[in-house]
Amino acid sequence: MQKNIVILISGGGSNMAAIVRAAGSGRWADRFGARVAAVLSNKPEATGLQLAQGLGIPTGAIDHRAFESREAFDAALSAAIDAHAPALVVLAGFMRILTPGFVAHYAGRLINIHPSLLPAFPGLHTHRRAIEAGCRVAGVTVHEVTAELDHGPILAQSAVPVLPGDSAEALSARVLAQEHRIYPQAIEDWLARGARVKVLASGSGSA
Repeated sequence: MQKNIVILISGGGSNMAAIVRAAGSGRWADRFGARVAAVLSNKPEATGLQLAQGLGIPTGAIDHRAFESREAFDAALSAAIDAHAPALVVLAGFMRILTPGFVAHYAGRLINIHPSLLPAFPGLHTHRRAIEAGCRVAGVTVHEVTAELDHGPILAQSAVPVLPGDSAEALSARVLAQEHRIYPQAIEDWLARGARVKVLASGSGSA
């Protein structure tokens, strides 16, 4: 069965592009029957949508500003996502706080990337906060999404040094390079775990 991945973005989509390129190599399709089925954004002007189109991925936009409540927006977003019957929903720079109902609907198949070594520095301005706290290392975390912001089970992490005299911008650039590496790998690991569970379940049923 085809495993569809839907990616949600709000901006330039550099992590999305890294994921699409990894999936487009054919490795995910061959090993797991997985593909990136769509890239959706809450901002019609997000430049990442044009980037996705250039990579051959269908796109869509659901403007959150057109809705009177988070619940109404999340319902419309869910409908757009579910049209692709996703096995996995990937937040890649999607800058919206999701309602508990949305998170529950995708429980176990909704993941996010956060530019810190969680549980340190959830929320915004992570690089500035790490520098101000005197941290010697910073990094990035891929985690499952739960109702509590940036507190879901950790799937993967990668650390980078905080250098003397670092600015938030310089640290952000080093962390972003690790994001582009770790996010596709974390998704591949997620797909591999699912494939192993399916094999084990099939084996136990044939005993």
